[in-house]
Amino acid sequence: MVLTYLKLLLVAFFWGGTFIAGRSLAGAVPPFSAAFFRFLFASALLGAIVFNRKEKLPSLGRRELVGVLLLGMTGVFAYNALFFNGLKLIAAGRASIIIANNPIVISLLAAFFFHESLSLPKVAGILISVSGAILAISGGHPLTLFSDGLGMGDLFIFGCVLSWSAYSLLGKRVMQVLSPLMATFCAAVVGMLALLVPACLEGMPSAMPGYTVLDWMNLAYLGLFGTVLGFVWYYEGIRSIGPSRASLFINFVPIWAIGLAHVILGEPVTPSLLIGALMVITGVTLNHLPLAGFRLAGSRARP
Repeated sequence: MVLTYLKLLLVAFFWGGTFIAGRSLAGAVPPFSAAFFRFLFASALLGAIVFNRKEKLPSLGRRELVGVLLLGMTGVFAYNALFFNGLKLIAAGRASIIIANNPIVISLLAAFFFHESLSLPKVAGILISVSGAILAISGGHPLTLFSDGLGMGDLFIFGCVLSWSAYSLLGKRVMQVLSPLMATFCAAVVGMLALLVPACLEGMPSAMPGYTVLDWMNLAYLGLFGTVLGFVWYYEGIRSIGPSRASLFINFVPIWAIGLAHVILGEPVTPSLLIGALMVITGVTLNHLPLAGFRLAGSRARP
């Protein structure tokens, strides 16, 4: 049990680190190229795990095949294109706070599309979490958002939230046919292949020799730790202690991201950023309480 908790803390650390790796790659490796290499590494490693566990892809009907394709296009292609574009423009800590609202948006979409009830704790959690994100984004001056609006970087990262929410809701249906590991492997391959064309249009083949050792280390980190180990250990945690308890560890992601961004990238830690992060964590925790009702599988904060 102690090992399970340690692994879940490390998952949060790994996912917090993806914001630092993505921010470090900004300006060095174009967004589609960075996303392609992340999932090239991840697809190879996930494929090895699938082979080692002797999992076989079941026959898929047209509906299931479309579902797998949509998983790859939402959770891999769209999410990562928006993620790397966003991290070119805004700080890693700020981005992590926005993305930490994934479960909140999933709850709202589930209520709209699947008519899931929104209990009082869920509503309170949504209001607190969104307020925390606004506080962090505005630097402690929410009214400035009415005059200045959101920047493109913020909009890209909000797009990540929407694309991951779509992935999670689609995954609820697809994982009735495929295991979480197989569904993620298939989505990674689909997304990686879809990313290849725009990556080539960015000039990836000619730019590769110019990538530094640090660039390759960041890309490998995103593929191995941020995707493969993070996924495998997270679902091991779900199997060991249940989804509700395991998902609470993911609330540490923005804390790790803010701390690592300060130490490694020199990003300032402001009071509004810390208070906003605390509010988001509180809101997401309320959203996951048993009294808040059924929680969708896959409704985690993903980097």
